[in-house]
Amino acid sequence: MVQQERAFRTRHVVLEAAAQVFAEHGYATARIADILKAAGVTKGALYFHFDSKEALAKGVLQLQTDQRLPPQETRLQEIVDITMTVAHRLPVDVVLRAGARLSADPVGREHYGSAWSLWADMLTGLLAQAHRNGELMAHAEPREIAELIVGAFNGVQLYSHLEHNLTDVEHRVSVLLNHLMPSIAAPAVLLRLDMAPDRGARTFTKANHPQTTVA
Repeated sequence: MVQQERAFRTRHVVLEAAAQVFAEHGYATARIADILKAAGVTKGALYFHFDSKEALAKGVLQLQTDQRLPPQETRLQEIVDITMTVAHRLPVDVVLRAGARLSADPVGREHYGSAWSLWADMLTGLLAQAHRNGELMAHAEPREIAELIVGAFNGVQLYSHLEHNLTDVEHRVSVLLNHLMPSIAAPAVLLRLDMAPDRGARTFTKANHPQTTVA
């Protein structure tokens, strides 16, 4: 049991280090030596868990959708919460920044894939539930909306990153959702959606401190 816990911690440390290097250098110029230095582990320990740089990139991408957020009354509010929480974490979460950079690399993604399809799958599931619950307008198609949200979010975060170093990303994602949701949400549901720029911060705080109330 102790050995399993140690292996789990080592794997986590290696992935965090890989994310740091990928976020800073991108996939092509990232070196295993740099990841080893950042992780502070031996080459044998790294290769026990990941046999290549490609495997490391895949591991970082698989962490992208690891969301543990409080359940909400509607699935649309949960979608808003996921989107706004990612926007809130993006400036300080190296794993998310690495995922964004890796997914947008047109050459590297041919080797390790992309987080975009993972996000689209997660959102499609929630939107399908929302559709069954009567939260969406009749014309809304879950997969199309999921891919629209993923594509639009990545465009907004890239613009914010290049223009303002992500300092305004929560505001910009809030603007995106406030324009998108009226086109897909049933009016009664739309009125109850909280899409404020600080929604992600409040939801993230609630997830990590359950005694906190999310207004």
